[in-house]
Amino acid sequence: MSNKVWVYIDQFKGKAHPGSWEALGVGNSLAEKLGGGVTALVFGEGAQDVAAAAFRFGASEVFFTDAPSMADYRPEAYAALISKMVKDVAEVLLFPTTTRGRELAAICSMDLNTGVMPDVIGLEVVDGRVVATRPVYAGKLLTKAVCEATPQIITTRTRAFPAPKEDPARSGTPVRVEPVMAEEQIQTKVVEYAPSGGGVSVSDAAVIVSGGRGVSNNPALTPPAGLDEKQAEIWRAQQGFKLVGELAQVLGGAVGASRAAVDAGYIPYEHQVGQTGKVVSPDLYIACGISGAIQHQAGMRTSKVIVAINKDPEAPIFKLARFGVVGDLFAILPPLTEAMRKRLGK
Repeated sequence: MSNKVWVYIDQFKGKAHPGSWEALGVGNSLAEKLGGGVTALVFGEGAQDVAAAAFRFGASEVFFTDAPSMADYRPEAYAALISKMVKDVAEVLLFPTTTRGRELAAICSMDLNTGVMPDVIGLEVVDGRVVATRPVYAGKLLTKAVCEATPQIITTRTRAFPAPKEDPARSGTPVRVEPVMAEEQIQTKVVEYAPSGGGVSVSDAAVIVSGGRGVSNNPALTPPAGLDEKQAEIWRAQQGFKLVGELAQVLGGAVGASRAAVDAGYIPYEHQVGQTGKVVSPDLYIACGISGAIQHQAGMRTSKVIVAINKDPEAPIFKLARFGVVGDLFAILPPLTEAMRKRLGK
């Protein structure tokens, strides 16, 4: 265990989160400058298969455990093992900016008495120290930060870095490690798993089509009889989100939403993009009926291409968008979806 750069591979039942391979690619770039290779850590059910894949994505050393007490993600058990393994060995510890990755980074920083540089979008090595670039002030500015303590814990924003190419010629033998906490010491218990919905996750999607409060503003729609005013509003919004979903499906993307749409009950929280939702960096982000509050911009301003559709020409989202369409989304989305369907042969 002589490598200076360590990377936690976030996986669930044998499937690694794509952001983990991006973090591994970043780790290899840092290792080239700091010396040595990259050590990957893989925990949980299916860990052995993911550990083998980690070699193909660039890891030079891989440790894994799928012990019964580590089969399910439980933060105290995972963080305890990570902290024990990296202490006095790693100079840099990378996590993908996933829900699990952020939680583990925070706990490990307490265990190791060091700091965390979260949601990083750029990394460089200056005089032997890692300098991280990350957004601040809801993404309006970028700042460079250095963690003076060791290990330097960093979470990398998903899709902010290119993923390394899988090399079938690369292989290795992952090393099994034992947990450091016994089952009776772990307070968290996993009772069951319940699906949160199908479709593409906004966290992973290359294309996101999002809707805001504007998806409910279609007076031409007549809601079913017997609904009160709020129920009628939600019904209209659901019809609007069907248009958003159809475009997303044609483009092979995910459905996103503003906080206003989620708070109004139009769509579940799992779709929320923004400062209090998911922070995303897709190749294409289409905002439909979203005014573009600063909290929403904080979650999507690093998208490669932003398209805004809104009736209000003064909406803040237009200042961020590369392409803007001033008009009624209910008149624009159906022909746009049909044009994309023909263009893509779907």
